[in-house]
Amino acid sequence: MIDEGVIHFQAVHRQRPLEARRFGEAACRLIAWREILARTGLVGQQAELYGGFGYGNVSCRVGPPSAPRRRRAFLITGTQTSGKACVSLADLCVVESCDPRRNRVESHGQVLPSSESLTHGTIYDLGAHIRFVFHAHSPTIWRRAAALRIPTTDPDVPYGSPEMAREVERLWRGSSLSELRILAMGGHEDGVIAFGRTAEEAGQVTLRFLARAYEAACAEGGGLCSV
Repeated sequence: MIDEGVIHFQAVHRQRPLEARRFGEAACRLIAWREILARTGLVGQQAELYGGFGYGNVSCRVGPPSAPRRRRAFLITGTQTSGKACVSLADLCVVESCDPRRNRVESHGQVLPSSESLTHGTIYDLGAHIRFVFHAHSPTIWRRAAALRIPTTDPDVPYGSPEMAREVERLWRGSSLSELRILAMGGHEDGVIAFGRTAEEAGQVTLRFLARAYEAACAEGGGLCSV
């Protein structure tokens, strides 16, 4: 069963425009990297993939580093905006709080937050230094996660759920996640998440592992005709 794009958490959302004066600069940085990921096929929407639903999303912290856990506000692309050719501030929203224990997300903006918002919030709670999270879809990376030694969540755990939040916390405690800054979502086909202190760091982690995965694919088959 395909449930890509389905929101699994309780969404408490206030419908109002985001202030360009406050969020414009962060939005432009986020949109720039979203464009790069879209051009490399890591974010997008295709009729033949995932039931035709959009895939991939990006976010960045907009609150102070000192904000308490579960209340580390972040700007994130709205649900099912991945297939849009042109994205603006109106296609993003601000998540003000994430509480995996209550399976609840509070937000505001002109669109509902991404269905992966609970996972993004959990990653921001791992450390105040984490300021950007990129969720991409890459079968090339995902299928080679073990070979690339990428920490991977339990395949029985659905995306965007409190269980996924607990899986992310488990990987942070017991694997090389803090060093590699990337994880594969075992139960979310082709899903990978990278993060960093800056947009460039999160983007470079994503693209570096994409290159490594292509290199592994080439070694497997003597070329890149099928990855």
